[in-house]
Amino acid sequence: MSFTRYILLWWLVIFCTSTHALAQGLMIRNYNVKDGLANATVYAAVQDRDGFIWFATPTGVSKFDGKRFRNYAKKDGLTDNDVFRLAADSKGRLWFFTLNGKLSFYYKSIIHNSDNDSTLRFNNRSHYMQSAFEDREGGKEKAVWFYNTNNRVIQYTGKQVVYDKLGRGDVALLWLLRNDGLFRPLQNAFHVESLKDPGNENLVVHSVCPYPLTDTALAARIHQRPVLMLRNALYSYSATDAICFFNGPAWGIREDISNVCIDNNNLWVGTQRALYFIRDFFNGEKKVIKLLDNHYITSLLKDRDGNIWITTFGDGVYYIPYKNFYFSYLDNTNGLYSHSIFSICKDKKTDMLLVGQNAGILNTISSSGNINQFTLDTASGRNSLLTILPYRDNDMLIGTDNRLLLFNTAAQKARLLKSVRMLKDVDITPSGKIRIAAKNQVIVLDEYAISDLDMMVTSIASVTDSTYYVGTNTGLYFCSDNRRQLQPAGNDTFRKLSIKDLKWINGYLWVGTSDQGIYVMYRDEVVKHLSSANNLASDICQQLYYDGSKHLYVATNKGVSVIDVKTRTITRNITSNDGLMSDDIRGVYADHDMLYIATSNGLCYFKGNNLPVDTVPPVIYLSNIRYGDSTFLPATDFTHLYKRKASFEVEFGTIVFDLPDLVEYQYNFSGDSTNGWVTTMSNIFPFPDLPPGAYRLMVRARKYKSDWSKPLSMNVNILPQWYQQWWARGILLVAALLLILVVLRFIVRRIKQAEKRKTEYNRRIAELEAKALTNQMNPHFIFNSLNSVQHLILEKEEKQALNFLADFATLMRQMLNNSRKSYISLEEEIAFLTRYLELEKIRFAHSFTYHFIMEDALKDYTVYIPPMIIQPIVENAIKHGLAPKNSSGYLEIRLEMVDDLLYCSVDDDGIGWDKSNSIKSSRLIKHESTALSVIKERLQIIKSFNGSVGKLEIIDKFKSGFGNKEGTLVEILIPIVKML
Repeated sequence: MSFTRYILLWWLVIFCTSTHALAQGLMIRNYNVKDGLANATVYAAVQDRDGFIWFATPTGVSKFDGKRFRNYAKKDGLTDNDVFRLAADSKGRLWFFTLNGKLSFYYKSIIHNSDNDSTLRFNNRSHYMQSAFEDREGGKEKAVWFYNTNNRVIQYTGKQVVYDKLGRGDVALLWLLRNDGLFRPLQNAFHVESLKDPGNENLVVHSVCPYPLTDTALAARIHQRPVLMLRNALYSYSATDAICFFNGPAWGIREDISNVCIDNNNLWVGTQRALYFIRDFFNGEKKVIKLLDNHYITSLLKDRDGNIWITTFGDGVYYIPYKNFYFSYLDNTNGLYSHSIFSICKDKKTDMLLVGQNAGILNTISSSGNINQFTLDTASGRNSLLTILPYRDNDMLIGTDNRLLLFNTAAQKARLLKSVRMLKDVDITPSGKIRIAAKNQVIVLDEYAISDLDMMVTSIASVTDSTYYVGTNTGLYFCSDNRRQLQPAGNDTFRKLSIKDLKWINGYLWVGTSDQGIYVMYRDEVVKHLSSANNLASDICQQLYYDGSKHLYVATNKGVSVIDVKTRTITRNITSNDGLMSDDIRGVYADHDMLYIATSNGLCYFKGNNLPVDTVPPVIYLSNIRYGDSTFLPATDFTHLYKRKASFEVEFGTIVFDLPDLVEYQYNFSGDSTNGWVTTMSNIFPFPDLPPGAYRLMVRARKYKSDWSKPLSMNVNILPQWYQQWWARGILLVAALLLILVVLRFIVRRIKQAEKRKTEYNRRIAELEAKALTNQMNPHFIFNSLNSVQHLILEKEEKQALNFLADFATLMRQMLNNSRKSYISLEEEIAFLTRYLELEKIRFAHSFTYHFIMEDALKDYTVYIPPMIIQPIVENAIKHGLAPKNSSGYLEIRLEMVDDLLYCSVDDDGIGWDKSNSIKSSRLIKHESTALSVIKERLQIIKSFNGSVGKLEIIDKFKSGFGNKEGTLVEILIPIVKML
């Protein structure tokens, strides 16, 4: 508990008339409002079936698990905030007693009252409950009985409340106690105004106990039966007699007793002024120990672990851990000079304990408990008593920071042996020779000194009367009285150590270091190294103490480690967690089974073999569940609909009153109880964004030096949202696929439309280009026709020229019509070619004849071809093949279907292709024919927009194997559109 106050209280047991006497201390912890307690005034305390400690206060109740207080008030379900008493029944219900008389109880994380539980509704007649009982028999459905301020008995059956169930009117409290075969009281002690029992006239009251307190039968009776508190006396009550076993005035207690607690053989008595403790009361002990002076004790409770809880009026709650009863403590509050202890030893002959402190103070504690203080070092600066060793009969060798003294325990006097600045260690040889380690020198008393060393000498250990080891801040050294010179000892390991203390034990040298733990040397070799990795309390060693038999005690800054010197193993560690006043250990001394430990916070002593170890696993419980922004009551089964990005957190707790901060937790979310455990010191386990599914959470805990508890299991079921169901995911998947298909279809459609537009655009461009090329051929034809007209006029053939012009005009009109079209019918093309050939025959004076040959299959279809694609070939055949010929010529035009193409051949018997080219080459500068190149380009353009492949081939018949025939054959494959 972060705000816990620790108060060291002491009981004072006087053994003699000396000014100081041995006093045994008790560590008491205080809890108050700043620690989370509901109020500093606490009326009562009780432990429920689960192990929680509950406190009743004027401002509600507090539930405590050892680490955290959980407070409940009227807003949480209490009928009133002012709760003055508590009672826990066998069913696990915790009852709250309030001044308004209304019943309420806590059960399974809920406070039940008349508003939320109809079974608690009744008319209390303006009286409140004082005591509670339950059926002695009755199985699981035991009724709870309440005794109120109107001397009426109220029964709660679990189904209803019955007022004045007995129907007897006034009922004495003693009647309920007398009938203990029927009623079991839910409290151990009762306040009574008198012992008169009207219904039991034969009751015998023993004002003086007729039996000794050591009588086992009497002790058993007191432990088993209720105790009556009558003013300042305690009675054990039965149906036949009431025995006074404690009379306050006889024990020096004058005030009325407010509460009592019987702890094994011990008796605790609380009054309005103090707390009294009688240790071994039932063993005949007569010493009364007064604690918490000027404190109003309202209640006392011994829990199941043996801890004592003390509630007070205005001072909160005091807690005494069970293990503190095994320890005794000494510091400046109960006889010592201060709380800082540097050395401890005992003179076994006189049984006197010597405690060395700062300021040069030596405390001697005699076997009878007398404490005396002596100032042995008055030098300024550091003057602590660092070492105390037994020397000779009644003589103790004491080393302080500045001097070496001899103290006689019988005469209680000290004498100076030698002044030594910055003394560090003292050792005695078997024959009684004294060796001293001090700052930068080694001294053999009354013999010699090795001074001005360039190292800090920290410790010394004698091997024989003439040889010894010296520990320094720069390593280990060996020396003998003969050579009187320090020599490095051991192997290289020991030359690098900063040494704090040395012990020579049965041929082995034990070396305690300032930062590397313990080394064990045998014949200059390391045979063992013990460190914190081997469970040593700390690697910082401050002192080594050998008990002379089998144990070496290592004082460290984190407790004491006990080592078995034979096996060279660590048997146990003793720390403040086990009950020491501090972990900063200065010295250790063992006397038979008693162990004395000097700390920076006082002296602690106890029976070393009787150290309490609580190995019982802690009780673990589920505190609350949080999912997202909501908090839920604890339950072993949790089901909730999935929340997006919500964290699932489970908070557990343990009921551990001693060292609650050392509790470890392990949780397992895999469902495998053997593997997958995660260890943590936190009791809150977060699982961020937990996906839907069924989980099994297992949690276990362990406290200091205990085993793991039995796992507490919790089933977690996160239900998926509708969109996380398999069918919803399937629908979403199908919808997504459909959406993807729609999108892809849209994209493909857009691409196709774009491609179509692009194709159409390219086709349109190709058509325009074709038309442009067609239009390029028109001027060529017009030019040649006009030349023919010119020729006729020059030849004075006006009539023929006029007929020619008429036919030419008709041809031109037809040409213009065709030029606007991408395709024309084959019939239109033949008609155009016929008119054109007739004009050319006129122009060339009927020097050639022509003939069309058309395959019959063409007559079954309407065939469309690009316009003006045959005419240029025919024109070239006439102009360049037939015209230069001296005789009449013949022109044959053949049309056939080849697959889906129109095969057209233009065959003339003119001068031939090669001879024509040779004639043209001589006048190339004057004229350049473009007809054939335009046709090829048109065929390529047509291919680009409809994919049909055209072909143009020119053959010179004379050179190509047509016999002796002359002329040119031009073959062309024309893409067509065929329709029925």
